[in-house]
Amino acid sequence: MMMETALPQRSARHARKSAETDISLSLTLDGSGTTDIQTGFGMLDHMLTLTAFWAGMDLHLRCRGDLHIDAHHSAEDIGLVLGQAVLEALGDRVGIARVGYGRVPMDEALSDVTIDLSGRPWLEWRGDELLPPVIAGEEKDLWREFYKAFASSARCNLHVTMHYGKNGHHLLESVAKSLGLALAQAVRRSGNVIRSTKGGLD
Repeated sequence: MMMETALPQRSARHARKSAETDISLSLTLDGSGTTDIQTGFGMLDHMLTLTAFWAGMDLHLRCRGDLHIDAHHSAEDIGLVLGQAVLEALGDRVGIARVGYGRVPMDEALSDVTIDLSGRPWLEWRGDELLPPVIAGEEKDLWREFYKAFASSARCNLHVTMHYGKNGHHLLESVAKSLGLALAQAVRRSGNVIRSTKGGLD
């Protein structure tokens, strides 16, 4: 009787320190959705927790940022470090499904997220006219900057669409959960080839 060999767990650790932020992060793609997140900005903690949980990834994150200014630098730099960790944990990306999609309602709000771990960074960010100008004390554009930074460093195509909704929290929660579902699909190992007719992901 042949025994199945367990696939190695995919994980990464990253840190980033500047005059604006001091970040340490560990990520396990093949986890159980366990999180321990402290960014100093509660709304971001909440959204990152949702994404990791729905993705089935374990995420440990600490950030000390210049919140006396605002949360912009913290959100942007966390997006960069998280994207770097995803890219590193994926390794050579052999066998991954590569593409994922999530569509999650949150009360009156509905959003969807499509991701392609293609090696080509792009963010398409649609529907943010639905968001109030200020959410949890921060300008709404902070969230576009977070997702832009993530897409840039994860080297992925990321398309986010907020279709409808009245409450900013609900809209962002719908996006965060949808990203988690999309990531879970995209990183899933489903073979032993690179899913590209070019033979590589760039």
